[in-house]
Amino acid sequence: MTSDTTGLPVLVIGAGPIGLAAAAHLLERGIEPLVLEAGPSAATAVREWSHVRLFSPWAEVVDPAAEKLLAPTGWTRPEATAYPTGGDWVARYLQPLADALGERVRYGARVTGVARAGRDRIVDADREQQPFTVHVARADGSEERLLVRAVVDASGTWATPNPLGADGLPALGERAAADRVSYRVPDLKDPAVRARYAGRRTAVVGTGASAFTALAALADLAEQEPGTHAVWVLRRGLTGSTFGGGTADQLPARGALGLAAKAAVDSGRADALTGFRTAAVERDGEHLALVAEDGTRAEGLDEVVVLTGLRPDLSFLTELRLGLDDRLQAPTELAPLIDPNQHSCGTVYPHGANELSHPEQDVYLVGMKSYGRAPTFLALTGYEQVRSVAAALAGDLEAAARVELTLPETGVCGGAGLYDEPAGEQDGGCCGAPAVPQLITLGVPSAGGSCSPGGGC
Repeated sequence: MTSDTTGLPVLVIGAGPIGLAAAAHLLERGIEPLVLEAGPSAATAVREWSHVRLFSPWAEVVDPAAEKLLAPTGWTRPEATAYPTGGDWVARYLQPLADALGERVRYGARVTGVARAGRDRIVDADREQQPFTVHVARADGSEERLLVRAVVDASGTWATPNPLGADGLPALGERAAADRVSYRVPDLKDPAVRARYAGRRTAVVGTGASAFTALAALADLAEQEPGTHAVWVLRRGLTGSTFGGGTADQLPARGALGLAAKAAVDSGRADALTGFRTAAVERDGEHLALVAEDGTRAEGLDEVVVLTGLRPDLSFLTELRLGLDDRLQAPTELAPLIDPNQHSCGTVYPHGANELSHPEQDVYLVGMKSYGRAPTFLALTGYEQVRSVAAALAGDLEAAARVELTLPETGVCGGAGLYDEPAGEQDGGCCGAPAVPQLITLGVPSAGGSCSPGGGC
C-alpha cells in the first residue's frame, strides 16, 4: 500500500452548510475537496425543515469563502438583515454553492467506513504516513473504495435525534408507538401534517429552540382549530431562564422564540408539565399516555413531538482514533468550552483546528457534529471552524490558530442549576433575562426558528 498522499483530495462528509463551506475554504487554499452527500441533493437535512425560519439573518449564514466562489456565477447576496427559512437558505445559497463546486460534490454517496489504508485502529506502524481509505455505499446499491489525504466530517446530527426516554434510551413502547411519535418540528402549512395535529392533544417534549417553535405553531393552530392543545413536557421546572433570554438575547429572533413559548403557556393553549422524566409510552384506547419514572402519567394524548436534541453518528468512524469527551461525544479540547452542565450563556470561546483535532492526524469533526450532544450551535461557529481547519491542512498554522470570532449571546447565564432542584428553585440567570418577559403575538414568529432544529443558528 502506497503511503504517498500527493494528489489525493480531502474528503468532506456531508453537503450541508458547513460541509459546502469547508469545500470552499479548501479550494481557496488550493486543496482539492471531494464532498460526499448521502442524500440526492445538497443540504438534504435542511430541506427537511425548509418550513422553519432561521433566527440568524442572511449576514450570518453566508460563508465568506463560499461567497467568493459564488461571485463569478452572478450570484446575488440576499438582503443582509432578512431572516431566511430553511427553504430559502437552500434555494438562494446552498444549492447554488453546491452547483458552483460542480463534480466535486457527489450525491447518493453514503460513507459507511473510514480507516487508515491497510491499518485498523490498533496498528501503529507508519500509521500517519498512510492515506485514509473510505468505503462508500451508492444509491444504486453498489459500493466503492476511495483514498483521501484527510477527512473533514460535516455530516451533522440531523439523522440521529435523541429519543423520548429521560435516560437517553428509547422509552418503553416508544418504538411501538412510532406512528404517533415525531422527532421534527411539524410543518402545519402542509395540509396532511395540519390534519394530523388539528383538533388534537399533542405533547411537545424538549426545551430548546425547536420545542419553542413547535409550541408557537401549535398555539397558532389552536386559534384556528378548536380542540387543538399542546402539553409541554419538561424534565425540569419552569424558571426565569427556561424561556431563554427574551429581549436580552443578542439575536432578537432567537429571544422571540422563547417569548412565543411563554405566550402559548400563559394563554392556556399549552400546559406545562414540569419535572416529568418519561420512562414509557402506553396505548390507552385511541390515545397515548406518557408514564414518568416516578409513575406520574400524562394521559389523553393523540400525538407526541420529541424535540430533545440530537446526537452524532459515530458508527462509520470506529476504525479511527478519535479523542472524544465521554459525556458530550465532542472533541476532547472543545468539550469544556460547550458543556451545557457548565455553560448556559449561549456563547463559546473562539476555537478552531487545535480544539477540533484528534489523536488520528488529519481527521476533523466540524459543524454540529463537532458539538456532539451539546446544543446552541451557530452557523458562524462552523464557518470559522472550517476556515481554521483548511488553514491547518494547508500548513498555515498561524492562520489556523488565529481564531477571532465573537458570537451573539443568548442573554441567559447561570441557570443550569442542579438537575433535581424543583421548579422555582433553580438559578434564574445572571445576565438579566426578564422574569416576566413581554409577550408577543401568538404564532410562529416571522423571524424565528432554528438554523438546524435542535441545534440552532
